[in-house]
Amino acid sequence: MLTSKRLRELEVIANTIRQDIITSLLAAKSGHSAGSLGMADVFTALYYEIAHITPETRAAEDRDRIVLSNAHICPVLYATLANRGYLPREELKTLRKLGTRLQGHSNNHFRPDLPIETCGGPLGQGLSQAIGMAIAARGNIQQNNADSEIKLPVWHTWCLTGDGELDEGQNWEAIMLAAKFQLHELTVFIDRNNIQIDGFTEDILPLDSLRAKFEAFNWHVIEVDGHNIQEIVDAANEARAIYERPTIILCHTIPGKGVDFMENRFEWHGKSPNAKEAKIALMELRTLGGQITSEHE
Repeated sequence: MLTSKRLRELEVIANTIRQDIITSLLAAKSGHSAGSLGMADVFTALYYEIAHITPETRAAEDRDRIVLSNAHICPVLYATLANRGYLPREELKTLRKLGTRLQGHSNNHFRPDLPIETCGGPLGQGLSQAIGMAIAARGNIQQNNADSEIKLPVWHTWCLTGDGELDEGQNWEAIMLAAKFQLHELTVFIDRNNIQIDGFTEDILPLDSLRAKFEAFNWHVIEVDGHNIQEIVDAANEARAIYERPTIILCHTIPGKGVDFMENRFEWHGKSPNAKEAKIALMELRTLGGQITSEHE
């Protein structure tokens, strides 16, 4: 259980990450706003409390692997890495520019400078890649248990996906494979924000009941409020304790969280704010929706 002080610290960090998302998208003049803002609390929990990786251990062989499958929400990844100390915050303004490390879809061309494990782009690929990493960790565990003189590194693999991404058939093949191997070394966070690029998920290709679907595929399922950091951390701890099957953490989130005119609007899936919109968004975030008085313009 997080202390109230630590929980408050993490909530402030998540809010700062949201502000950095807005400023980086404004500088880029393109990019994905809604999903990035919606997942700020999950990324804060994952990089600050859950995953066994730090800026000092970013290249360690036994670091936890984190795979961002819906890599178009990389503004939240980059903002989280910057606030966590993996890269300078001023670099966030190079998002989507020629020659930058911060491409429009996250990639691992700069490992080990940035702890990014895969190249993102086509949706539906990340889960399969994460399964491969988890299977590799399983093999190392088995080797170590065989009294090998050489102890191999082991890790947990965390994969982040979007709900619209589940329209991709490859995901369901991967879901079956992970269940076949009872791959408890793998935990998947699903951003259940109910939007995708051209509308609401339940209008485009209905997904519910996702819990029933995953349970039928023999996954352990946990549902959380994706904006409640304590619930997210507790769910991850529960996932680590499950040894019979892989775990899905269904994170119910609000796309565009924290910015009133973006919230629950699928139009902001792949849209960045202009200068006027960014000013309004930053004011809302800095005042927590008017709950506090801001010194910022």
